[in-house]
Amino acid sequence: MNEMINMTWVAICTALVFFMQAGFALVEGGLSRAKNSINVIMKIYLGTCLVGVGFWAAGYGLAFGSSQGGLIGTSLFAPEGLKAFDAVGLLYQMMFATTAVSIVSGAVAERMRYGAYLAFALLMSLLIYPAYAHWTWNPSGWLKTMGFVDLAGGGAVHAVGAWCSLAGLLVLGPRLGRFGRNGEVRDIPGHNLPMVALGGFILWMGWFGFNGGSIGGLESGQLGTVLLSTYLGGCAGGIGALAFMRLSGRPVLMSASVNGSLCGLASLTAGAATMSPVFAILTGLIAGAACTWGAEALRRLRIDDAVDAIAVHGIGGVWGLLAAGLFYQGDLFDGARVMVQLLGALATFAWAFPVAWLLFKLVDRLIGLRAPTLNEQRGLDATEHHEIGYPEFQDSPGQLHKET
Repeated sequence: MNEMINMTWVAICTALVFFMQAGFALVEGGLSRAKNSINVIMKIYLGTCLVGVGFWAAGYGLAFGSSQGGLIGTSLFAPEGLKAFDAVGLLYQMMFATTAVSIVSGAVAERMRYGAYLAFALLMSLLIYPAYAHWTWNPSGWLKTMGFVDLAGGGAVHAVGAWCSLAGLLVLGPRLGRFGRNGEVRDIPGHNLPMVALGGFILWMGWFGFNGGSIGGLESGQLGTVLLSTYLGGCAGGIGALAFMRLSGRPVLMSASVNGSLCGLASLTAGAATMSPVFAILTGLIAGAACTWGAEALRRLRIDDAVDAIAVHGIGGVWGLLAAGLFYQGDLFDGARVMVQLLGALATFAWAFPVAWLLFKLVDRLIGLRAPTLNEQRGLDATEHHEIGYPEFQDSPGQLHKET
């Protein structure tokens, strides 16, 4: 009976994490221009499909199969005949892989070929994500055996997704017109900010499944702590972003407020089960403020992240890993634990960034990474998909086709 209850809870959490893809679609689509909204959403939609099949075929085995030296799994490929609880567990982990990949889709929005993105998404789910997940969550993974704390993927999902995004942006370059020759940063506002807010709330709701399902069931007695800390982290992240904008004299932007809250949630992804509410709030506050500052810092470096994914998931994920060591309940500020967390955080960058950079370069060499300039100007909806999201005020795909 207990196993059935636990399986039911993880199945519910699986559905919540899957629904986060709708949140990504709304946030990333809304922060993009109208002429690229279909393209952004299609990346998430078909990326979800590809990652699902690919992770079942190979990614799950690489992450959770029998360990080879604590580095990679060597069994459980294309599994069949699984017991009910194992099948639900595989599906749950599939949602995590999909989430990591969806982080990248927003960062590289409005300039990347559709086919090139799907190729990278598949490669990321078959190599980059499973390897780090093995180190973190496989019982024999080298980080796991050191006592590394990452409940639900502050490193494995968020930081890995952020560093893959950074690699892609460095290979792709900024959107046309994003930066002036004298270094000025030009705004490229999203087309639908109410959509962004709705997506933010959906992602927040999905986070209860993200963190709550990672305890494996209801028997541990941790569910209340995990859900409370998760919620407080999201609240504090929004407050931290607000405080930073207000105290520094910046406009209080809705988009930055939503991202601050999401960064607060990301910062609690590693340590939600091992932090007291007070430290959950402190972690989220720092994350929200740091996210708002970090997004601006990246733009000053002429890195054009269309949705500030690196600030949200990179800063939130890395800070969350460190906070999980610093604020470990019952063992605060343990130097040895913090060093293990720091090692795990460094490993996310040392693994994900260079491998992603090489994969982006490979995809660029084989099929081309960046959309042609004319396509980027006209919008990737019409030029890549022959559909447009807002026909009432956009030229039809047929008209664009005739002009070419």
